[in-house]
Amino acid sequence: MSKSMGDIKEILLIVNPISGDIDKQHMIDELKAIIEDTGVELFIYYTKGEKDLENIKRMAEERKPWRIIAAGGDGTIKMVAEATKGFKIPMGIIPSGSANALALNLNIPESLEEQIDVALGNTFLDIDLICLNDEIGLHMSDLGINAELIRNYEESSFRGKFGYLLQTVPTLIKSKYPYTFTIETEGETITEEGILLAFANAKKYGTGANVNPNGKLNDGIMEILIFKDFDLMEMLKTLRNEAALSKDFIRIIPVKKATVTSPHPVPFQIDGEYRGERTKIEVNMLPEKARIAVPETLKNN
Repeated sequence: MSKSMGDIKEILLIVNPISGDIDKQHMIDELKAIIEDTGVELFIYYTKGEKDLENIKRMAEERKPWRIIAAGGDGTIKMVAEATKGFKIPMGIIPSGSANALALNLNIPESLEEQIDVALGNTFLDIDLICLNDEIGLHMSDLGINAELIRNYEESSFRGKFGYLLQTVPTLIKSKYPYTFTIETEGETITEEGILLAFANAKKYGTGANVNPNGKLNDGIMEILIFKDFDLMEMLKTLRNEAALSKDFIRIIPVKKATVTSPHPVPFQIDGEYRGERTKIEVNMLPEKARIAVPETLKNN
């Protein structure tokens, strides 16, 4: 990476210090070492849980960085994308959350050195932005039992994947599923019972389960997924990335906009962030995109 004469570039690094229960200092030191002799300045902002969206938006507007790097989980990446919508500033990702589902869908490498190399690179994917009740989502949001699990995880004292695992059985026992969902699209209105209704822009959850085989992050279409019941064999198929899922297990509806309602409040999450209970979600694809630095392997996707 080199700088033009008289042209000092700046990287705005957004760090979530508590995501994934991971110490971020090694990552910061590694990034500083890589850009040390390039003339690029590094400005670090640590999220605080209050007014972060507004602060990041203001910094992006005032500082006009060459690149923004989000170091955190899916919620941090989503917040940075929302704050910088319309600024056309490329974003790099250093996945350091509990699930890192977006990084998984973007084939971001596992080693820190490779992650930084991709984050500073010049291969990009312009991914869709989904508006859900006036909030931005990037890859996977849902109503139902998964949102319940995220709520219980956030209320617990254990972080990381182990924290999710600890909450799985209590969530299954206490859940009020099945839920009733009415989905109104541009072409039809249907009512279905299910344990979970997902708004999917990507293929996989952070567990690696391939629940949306036809999903593409940049095709301008999302899929509404209705999981009708627990089926162990079908769940194993998702973990093995098998595309042929039973219609009795899941219904997939490709849309650009839709309204989903339920007669009773249902737990709701956006990109791994719990948002409370909802009886109505209005969802649509936005014309704006988020430009994300990705590995060369995704160049033609």
